[in-house]
Amino acid sequence: MPQVLVAGKLHPAGLSVLREAPGIDLDYVTDASTEAMLPHLPDADAVLLRMQDMSAEIIAQAPKLKIVSRHGVGYDAVDVDALNARGIALSITGDVNSQTVAEHTMMLLLAASHRTPVYDAATRTEGDWDLRISLSAREISGKTLLIIGFGRIGSRLARMAAGFGMSILIYDPYMSPDTALPETVSRVDDLHTGLRRADIVSLHIPKVDDRPVLGAEELALLPSHGIIINAARGGLVDEDALITALDNGMLHSAGLDVYAQEPPDPSSPLLGSSKIVLTPHSASMTVECAERMAIKAAQNIVDFFSGQLDASLLVKSS
Repeated sequence: MPQVLVAGKLHPAGLSVLREAPGIDLDYVTDASTEAMLPHLPDADAVLLRMQDMSAEIIAQAPKLKIVSRHGVGYDAVDVDALNARGIALSITGDVNSQTVAEHTMMLLLAASHRTPVYDAATRTEGDWDLRISLSAREISGKTLLIIGFGRIGSRLARMAAGFGMSILIYDPYMSPDTALPETVSRVDDLHTGLRRADIVSLHIPKVDDRPVLGAEELALLPSHGIIINAARGGLVDEDALITALDNGMLHSAGLDVYAQEPPDPSSPLLGSSKIVLTPHSASMTVECAERMAIKAAQNIVDFFSGQLDASLLVKSS
């Protein structure tokens, strides 16, 4: 009988999938810390992982482990090579959060362009009614959006942005050149070319090394009304360079859901900038999406032990 460790609070619908599956013994730890799951790893045949690190050292403490099922699509904190070396499967939840993250990205884009938090504060607490004539808000209709990464989330964002009258450019170094694109989308093969044509940039790619995708050199290619949106991975944007560009009037604004350090240090200049819309890595954290992710992460474990796990949901080392 497989022993399944659920490491972190899970939507009840996901727990039901595991509890109703025949032959599964469930170990549920609601504390989503690495320390809380450690005592349970020696007996675990499967781990449903929320936000914890899964380093090689931690994996070594689970001698019976056969599958790690990530509650989401990111696995930056998981040592995939260490899992693969022991033949341990790593699954993700696939397309269940794409709509939610795309909606959140669109919200950040609109809020950054229209300076929504600043206007809200002026109306609610500061009594600065005359801010409305500052003309610091900008429309997105007619602007060019460069989407870096045209996977599930990027393609959904493109459809939403097109509905707002935006022109859509994409840059995706991982996409086959033969991939058919919607009529509303144009592709650029060079990032710098795309940045020179863009008004707004939104990132939707994994973080593959320590170098940011958008550093000072790249940000300098954007116009002074440019906007940066990152709801993908912390570290894709050089945060120091971003602050400098915003402070110096080289960019209009930014919207961030992810950070190089999470949560950000309270002294981080990101938190003090009125030109940045901030959310706490919550792009996929809606009621509907939490239920879908929990069900899928649980079902992946059930399917694995019944030999029916969708191979497209398995992650292999590069």
